[in-house]
Amino acid sequence: MPVAGILTGKTAIITGGTTGIGRAICLEYLRQGATVTVNHLGLDKDQPHLDSLIAEAEAIGKADANAGRLYHQAGDVRDPETGAKLVSLAVEKSSSGRLDICVSNAGICTFADFLTLSPDLLSNTVRTNLDGAFYVTQAAARQMALSQSPPGGSIIGISSISALVGGGGQTHYTPTKAGVLSLMQSTAVALGKHGIRCNALLPGTIKTQLNEEDLDRPEKRKYMEERIPLGRTGAPGDLAGPAVFLASDELSGYVTGAQLLVDGGLFVNLQ
Repeated sequence: MPVAGILTGKTAIITGGTTGIGRAICLEYLRQGATVTVNHLGLDKDQPHLDSLIAEAEAIGKADANAGRLYHQAGDVRDPETGAKLVSLAVEKSSSGRLDICVSNAGICTFADFLTLSPDLLSNTVRTNLDGAFYVTQAAARQMALSQSPPGGSIIGISSISALVGGGGQTHYTPTKAGVLSLMQSTAVALGKHGIRCNALLPGTIKTQLNEEDLDRPEKRKYMEERIPLGRTGAPGDLAGPAVFLASDELSGYVTGAQLLVDGGLFVNLQ
């Protein structure tokens, strides 16, 4: 007999939820019983990712009657209205009329030389990674604090180990991830009185579509694996369990303003 999951009855939103880390978190939330609404850009090139996610969600539902249901909505997180619309759809589809979990995950990373880095690349990276995180966090917090009784919820910002260390080819990217970490710390203070917990997940070297080409180079992969104490680069699924932990009031109800490294030990081995 299927057993109810840790997040049964909960409602979650995830930005950038059709690929990489966001997708892995989405699928685990569904397995744990949450109703999940994911945001995506809605581009033609992204349709296969959405189609395959829907198929996986349906398979999970067929295997477990207690699994959650998946919904999706297109929108650019750089637009403040995208977060508001995502929250509205999630609440509409929720059996409780609540929003319990927000995962701000959408982000971009293009390696570039600092001396030739274009203003357009800088602006696009900041607006997507930091502005987008702010807008969806604000939209989720407004729902959690002002539009449901009792108030409360869990907001998770996907930051990066890059928030803590420098990167010569990431001078436009690392400040945005430091910003996401700082955003979670500050909102933890601002929203604690509403029962809203805000925490950051800091992935290490996780193989996703953003860095797949780089990590497919044998010399780069060998270099990274030798620096990571656990001896391997991460997979998106490595973030799913920690994301469930931070989403669950039962497991992490007294955790807010925290940063959780999920890096195989890379940070403590940096020399």
